[in-house]
Parts: sequence; C-alpha cells; structure tokens
Amino acid sequence: MAAAKNTAPKKRPTPEKRDKTNKLRAARNKARKTALKTAIKKAYIGGTDRTAVIRFAIKRVDQACAKGILHKNNAARKKSQLMRLLNKAS
Repeated sequence: MAAAKNTAPKKRPTPEKRDKTNKLRAARNKARKTALKTAIKKAYIGGTDRTAVIRFAIKRVDQACAKGILHKNNAARKKSQLMRLLNKAS
C-alpha cells in the first residue's frame, strides 16, 4: 500500500516567529523611547506653558516605565529631575 502524502501546510518554525516579534517590539520600543527623549528635551527647553510641558514629560516617563522601556529606578530619577525643574519654574 502506498503511504499517504501529508498535504497539511508547513508550520513556521518558532525561531522565525520570535525573530519577527522581536523586530516588531524593538521598533515599537524605539518609537516610544524617541518620543520620551523628545518630551524631556522640550521640558528642558521650556516654552510658553512650561508646567504643562514638564507634566507631559513626566507622563511619558511613567508610560515608558509601565511598558518596560525604562527601569523603575531610572524612571524615578528622571521624574525627580523633572519635578525639580517644575518646582524651579513655578
């Protein structure tokens, strides 16, 4: 008797899947980190509504920490520096 031919589609190997997800996550993390750096730079530059800009930068730091882009101690240090800047501004 002839052996039955397997016609099921081949599964993608796990390393290929991991590579794909790693690239997507790296791109996403890079975008978030870039947005964070831009917000912090704008906070230091200032502008018309300096307190709002600093508060927005603090919000970005919190978001980056929650997403695992920044370590919690690193985020705390950045927030502390921004709060010092905010207190100096007001």
